[in-house]
Amino acid sequence: MQRRDFLAMLSAYPLVLTLAQRAAAAPAKSIAEIQQRWKQLLAPGVDVATTTEPLNRSEEEWQRVLTPAQFTVLRREGTEHPFTSPLNSEKRPGVFVCAGCALPLFTSQMKYDSGTGWPSFFTLIPDRLATREDFKIIVPRTEYHCVRCGGHQGHVFDDGPPPTGLRYCNNGVALRFIPQKSV
Repeated sequence: MQRRDFLAMLSAYPLVLTLAQRAAAAPAKSIAEIQQRWKQLLAPGVDVATTTEPLNRSEEEWQRVLTPAQFTVLRREGTEHPFTSPLNSEKRPGVFVCAGCALPLFTSQMKYDSGTGWPSFFTLIPDRLATREDFKIIVPRTEYHCVRCGGHQGHVFDDGPPPTGLRYCNNGVALRFIPQKSV
């Protein structure tokens, strides 16, 4: 190592030390903390489901309360076309609820851009989704549904970002976004 390089590294040491101390002083939120404090992102007075008790409706009732696209995805386990949902680019603080029954499923803190064309999340609000194996494309996948209304939301994959490594790939039409505060 040349003397000039050594002196340059030595003069940068205080800056590196300060940045490291700041990073240590403000640790990132843990997954458990994000999952437990989801209500902080809920707009005051907003009407959402407060129970996971099953909601049973007839097919005719579902057709009356859902749009045709929502009915296809939520009740028939369809999939919307990628890059068609405005929720894919939603970046405001808030909560994503099931479009069928308004049960909170995810928050904006759980969302990330997966580049797949569907809203994606690395974790979920606990006890809100049920999973099962899906063989519709021959290759097994893990499909997930809202525990309250049984509505199909999407599939979970193990190619997500750290720390969970999961990607909850959700149909945007199966969700409704509630911003934390009205703008």
